[in-house]
Amino acid sequence: MSEYQLQIKQIVDYPRCRIYRQFIQSLINDRSIRVSGGSGLFYFTALCSYANFRTSYRRIDGISYTIYPGEWICTLKELSEWFRTRFQCQALEILEDLQKQHLISFLTLGRGKVIKYKIRSWQKHNTVLEYNAPCQKDTGFFFLPLSLATELISRGRCSEMDIVLDLWLSAVYNDPQVQGSEVGPVIYLRNGTGNPLVTYSELGSRWGLSKATVGRVLKKLSDAGYLSLMAFPGRHGSVIYLQSYLSTMFQVSDVMIDKEEVAMVLNIKLELSEDEKIAKQEPTAEHKVCVSEGLNSVSESHIQVILSKMAKALMAQGISCFGCPKSTYKLFGPMSIL
Repeated sequence: MSEYQLQIKQIVDYPRCRIYRQFIQSLINDRSIRVSGGSGLFYFTALCSYANFRTSYRRIDGISYTIYPGEWICTLKELSEWFRTRFQCQALEILEDLQKQHLISFLTLGRGKVIKYKIRSWQKHNTVLEYNAPCQKDTGFFFLPLSLATELISRGRCSEMDIVLDLWLSAVYNDPQVQGSEVGPVIYLRNGTGNPLVTYSELGSRWGLSKATVGRVLKKLSDAGYLSLMAFPGRHGSVIYLQSYLSTMFQVSDVMIDKEEVAMVLNIKLELSEDEKIAKQEPTAEHKVCVSEGLNSVSESHIQVILSKMAKALMAQGISCFGCPKSTYKLFGPMSIL
């Protein structure tokens, strides 16, 4: 039997996405992102994040309740806090809407103050353990089918929180079928092209929003650190990369996304702005560069570009000495420009 090896990738063909409970808790606690008037994706995902993966018990007001896999029991007040509704009756209306779509079933207990709900498709997409033990709600993960998320998103106008989750579920990483996914976790809407470029019109049609609203929401999420938005000239469109995706999904360091590198991968020609052209023409302090005689020939201009990008990356990690004009670079490995 071959040894199992974990691969750090999120491929486009996988029908489910792993969602960490801690990530959902961070979304619930982020009050800067709006949840009202949504498609229901955030509400359903929040319910899934609390659902049991094994049988446990919970005591509320002196009564002990048995909770089976795919179920959870909570007070109506807690539910209203998760959904951020002004009135508790609004939280019940959300549950009724999800129940009409056959996504959940629920009961009101304790004169309407306690809610017990069940995720109907839980056992189909998630492992059920056969022993009794407490289930922590801030650790671990669950699986969410992409087809179900797409159906919810397609219902109508999405909230900002629905958009965050839709982008998260649409991320692809290190999949040769999708261009740019080797650079970082890129948003791909699974349209069969393998190209992550997308326009605001396409996103507006997907989320039930105007192009102007899409632009405002994406800028807000970019400023909040949820994503990196890269707009390209002409009719190319934009590319969206997620921030903190790798550290959340795979517990590895997140990568820095460079627009020029993305443009090269997508075969997009970038024009320098006037400020960049002037800066390029201005004389700069020369670094001392030592190149091994055995290396393949690379033009001096390309060497300077490589050194500049390396210096920026290292300075961003706190190694500021590479910005000193008195620094010396020694290149020993083989270099070639394709």
